[in-house]
Amino acid sequence: MQFIPYLQLNGNAREAIGFYEKVFHAENLGVITFGEMPTTPDFPFPENAKDLISHASLRVGESVLMFSDTFPGQPAQEGNLVTICVTFDNADKAHQIFEALQDGGQVEMPLSETGFSPAYGVIKDKFGVTFQIYTEGYQG
Repeated sequence: MQFIPYLQLNGNAREAIGFYEKVFHAENLGVITFGEMPTTPDFPFPENAKDLISHASLRVGESVLMFSDTFPGQPAQEGNLVTICVTFDNADKAHQIFEALQDGGQVEMPLSETGFSPAYGVIKDKFGVTFQIYTEGYQG
């Protein structure tokens, strides 16, 4: 069994995939657009949806992130119920990823030493996705 974060974005999934590929040095496992999906007369895709992402996957280290754009007329709503915790065993790598996520994003808690981690911080990226950057190995 695996838990895989699935990000639904409002028309900018392709941009997010490229961003995360660069930030996390991720491997693109495949992208399917709505236009590449089989259609039926009962459920035709609108023209403006054909280039939107229906499903995509990135391998990030030992994990996978999945993506899609929302279907036109069914927008995703930003929330704070779920965040993605990215865990490192190296504070330098944590700092590098935290800095990269700041491109167009907003720091919610600066990356710093805490009582439970040598480098922990929270950032909402330019797509509205909140990441907790956590470093293991606190010896305090």
